[in-house]
Amino acid sequence: MPKQPRRITLRDIAEETGLSAAAVSYALRGLQVPPETQRRVREVADRLGYQADPIARALASGRTGYVGVLCGSLADVWQQDLAAALGRRFLGVGRHALIVDASNDPELEATLASQLADQRVDALIVLPVDPAAAHWKEVARRTVLTSIGDGLPGAATAAEVVFDNEAGVTDAFHRLVDCGHRRIAVMTPSRPTTPDRPAEVVAHRVARSLGLDVTLHPSPHDLDGATAVARTVLGSANPPTAFLCLADSMAYGVYAGARELGLDVPDDVSVMGFDDHPLSRLLTPPLSSYRWPADLLVDLVVKRTVKAIDENRLSRRKVLPPAAKPRGSVAPPRNARGR
Repeated sequence: MPKQPRRITLRDIAEETGLSAAAVSYALRGLQVPPETQRRVREVADRLGYQADPIARALASGRTGYVGVLCGSLADVWQQDLAAALGRRFLGVGRHALIVDASNDPELEATLASQLADQRVDALIVLPVDPAAAHWKEVARRTVLTSIGDGLPGAATAAEVVFDNEAGVTDAFHRLVDCGHRRIAVMTPSRPTTPDRPAEVVAHRVARSLGLDVTLHPSPHDLDGATAVARTVLGSANPPTAFLCLADSMAYGVYAGARELGLDVPDDVSVMGFDDHPLSRLLTPPLSSYRWPADLLVDLVVKRTVKAIDENRLSRRKVLPPAAKPRGSVAPPRNARGR
């Protein structure tokens, strides 16, 4: 067996530079020594091939340099893009993102959140499956906790960057009503065990105020799963004339399900999404949806999370408004056109 090369330590750099190990440690961190000494120490460290021991650094500082990103479902193309953007942005501020997938399962979400806290991540950013779950209170006690999309009412979060679901759902229903739709299906990531997500609560309330026949249908984000849900709903005895999908990934399933049943979008059924993924503009017809300020979202989340880690400072909740992107997937129902 070949021998492993010996790991270069702070003592090796100290012997090379004539400094103490403590002075070398300060120099490598840019603390308490002149800039010229810092440059000299870094040059020696690079020449010797020194690499900081992450375990020792974590023990000394109480920080690991890792941030957990717990996604509700990475089958959702919008969450995929957001997770990747967060990873890139955190890397730019000297931190690494551990991206994990709860697969839209509240029990798995609780397990993964606890495991990430056990790994001493400096912070946990979550796109929650179940915002009202009891475990968030304990997670917030163990690490910096930032929520995206929905707030966590039972937890002392460091930051919350949430969506104005009230504005988005209300606007969508009014647009569909203006086109003549009264029977609307809402496809949602909620499960029977998580019925109180803000967007779904708003959907029920606005439907009552407008006198609409609105039904909620739990759906996975993946194409096959969403297609199966849409096919069942469209094949029912009294199918809806329009769908509001609380993720564009689910709307893709409505397109596919309608096509399998020989139905046309929008002549037979109108479809609206909720996060305006770039792929949605490639559909035929392009999907009407709502765009959330993704760049601003990532910027706010990273800055507020880093501030909580480095300065122990909490941030006020930030609510992001949607921008409607009406396209060709919405039209009056056939009976409203006199057919």
